[in-house]
Amino acid sequence: MNSEELATMLDGIEYPVRIQSNILDQAKKSGLGIVHGASDDLMEFGGVITDEAGCYDGGIVRIDKTGVIPDFGDVEHEVEECRKWLARDKEARSIEALWGKEPGYSWTYVTNIPHTTFEVMEDGGHYCRGIVFSVDDL
Repeated sequence: MNSEELATMLDGIEYPVRIQSNILDQAKKSGLGIVHGASDDLMEFGGVITDEAGCYDGGIVRIDKTGVIPDFGDVEHEVEECRKWLARDKEARSIEALWGKEPGYSWTYVTNIPHTTFEVMEDGGHYCRGIVFSVDDL
């Protein structure tokens, strides 16, 4: 499966997003990550990266092939954790969550990671424009 095929499968999914386990398993096997919004403060990751990151009113999340990189403030007081953080951040890519910046959407995303988009719907309208990416592009 590639990102376009997965995005097609997810397109039109209803909020709150609940992706079937067989689809998540296929995404993991294919090295694909899924990003979508939840509530007014979360960027959720599924597929090959399973995590969430706080982004109330928008924000930037850094990721690498192993997942979401924690905020530096969460590791700054531990020397070895700082070293690990610096090594990960050097290779990381950013995804910016935009809250209410595009008419008709609560969440949209901006990234230079090659990706394909899909629509998350709520009550007949758009809620979020999610993204699917390959971990190989990180």
